[in-house]
Amino acid sequence: MFYNLFGKALPGLFLSVTILFSQLALAEGIVLGGTRLVYPLEAKQSTLSVRNSSKETSYLVQSWAENAQGNKSTDFIITPPLYVSNPGDQNMLRVIFSGPSLPQDRETLYYFNAKAIPSVDKSKMEGKNTLMLAAVTRIKMFVRPSGLDVPVEKAPSMLTFKRSGNQVQISNPSPYHITMVQVALDGRKVADIMVAPFSTESLSVSGNPRMLTYSTINDYGAVSAQQKQSL
Repeated sequence: MFYNLFGKALPGLFLSVTILFSQLALAEGIVLGGTRLVYPLEAKQSTLSVRNSSKETSYLVQSWAENAQGNKSTDFIITPPLYVSNPGDQNMLRVIFSGPSLPQDRETLYYFNAKAIPSVDKSKMEGKNTLMLAAVTRIKMFVRPSGLDVPVEKAPSMLTFKRSGNQVQISNPSPYHITMVQVALDGRKVADIMVAPFSTESLSVSGNPRMLTYSTINDYGAVSAQQKQSL
């Protein structure tokens, strides 16, 4: 059986903990079919697979969309929004855009979220204090209009870098979101960066680093070869 999504208590002390992941695995046995979803703006729908690789455990899976600010969004209908995934199951979720008109000259960022709650044998929990972990994953969902004037594979090479005091200004003149990973200053790792279309992000620096290295992620979740930028 499952606990409900609101953490209703069963006999004994019940603690519900939700853990947020930004990776492929939701919980043991539950795996998404990608680390990001590119949704063609003109498409009627897109799909994302969810597979339960566990041999023993069933999961209750709930999915929803969020906007770029991290707030739940009604711009997408995801079906089924709630279902049971039994051991070995593979389900295809339909993602349908139903929101207002979006910009035609750039991508728009949303997030796809899924929560996986494992089944629990109630008979083994009577009188016990229990900690249940509900794992949530979030992946980026890019709504992309057709006819953008730059091929997506060219976008990373368009990044520009400008040192200004203790900041490095990273500008993206392309219509795509560019995710920079494995970012390092003279070999010292710093946080990953996503630069939105036609925008600039600032990277704080200390001392006098001379070299910025980074990789980027493509539509399929693959990491590029390391890039180097003199500062």
